[in-house]
Amino acid sequence: MHKLSLASGVLPEFGAVDVVEAAAAAGFDAAGLWVDPAEWTAQDTRETRAALARTGMPVLDVEVIWIKPDSVLDDHRKVIDVGGELGAANVLCVSSDPDHGVTADRLAALCRHAEGSGMRVALEFGIFTEVKNLTQALAVLERVGHPLRAVLIDPIHVDRSGTSVEQIAAIDPTLLPYAQFCDARAQRPDPADFDAVITDAIDLREPCGEGVLPLAALLQALPADIPLSLELRSAALRNAFSHPALRAKAVLEATRSWMDALA
Repeated sequence: MHKLSLASGVLPEFGAVDVVEAAAAAGFDAAGLWVDPAEWTAQDTRETRAALARTGMPVLDVEVIWIKPDSVLDDHRKVIDVGGELGAANVLCVSSDPDHGVTADRLAALCRHAEGSGMRVALEFGIFTEVKNLTQALAVLERVGHPLRAVLIDPIHVDRSGTSVEQIAAIDPTLLPYAQFCDARAQRPDPADFDAVITDAIDLREPCGEGVLPLAALLQALPADIPLSLELRSAALRNAFSHPALRAKAVLEATRSWMDALA
């Protein structure tokens, strides 16, 4: 049985405490939290820890560390530090630095910083970043070489990047502490149109089984019982469910219905 986590992107307009409470009310097994190092305060940590204790909700991941040519490593470390205080199992990273050597060096430094908590440092690939596909991501992680390094699979980015299910199945399972899950429509955005790529990723995802992605084959290719973060970013869902718990419940019920039918 896969543990199912509410991704922070399902509730982008809500804070961490709201996400935790919505995940608990909907019946999720875990939650994912957005940590903006420029805005996150010690009070946020205290309030979120209290919500986690109150609900018994574990944190599957915190996000996002976005590596850029001008990004500050201390900001990235703060995301890990907050995640450690919240008991997060993973931290999500992406890179917009075209120099993959720099990306590898940054990720290695972050893995070393995460050693105290044991948090996995998961690199997500996608055509919206400079690590555009699984082949590039694995090459970067090979250079990192740290046991806390990981790769994050997101079905929409798998499809849009041209990564195959066979490639996913060949990944060393120790690099896969968790994965994201969602469906998507058949129409792919022009990779050269950044705005269209972002709109596709944050507004146009579909509930599992309502799009065209080979989700059954992808789930089979992933390690058995891998935790899944339900990354259903959807303008339609945001418009249909303004209450965070109701939106979370809709996402969870649609996913469980699809998984039950699959079984």
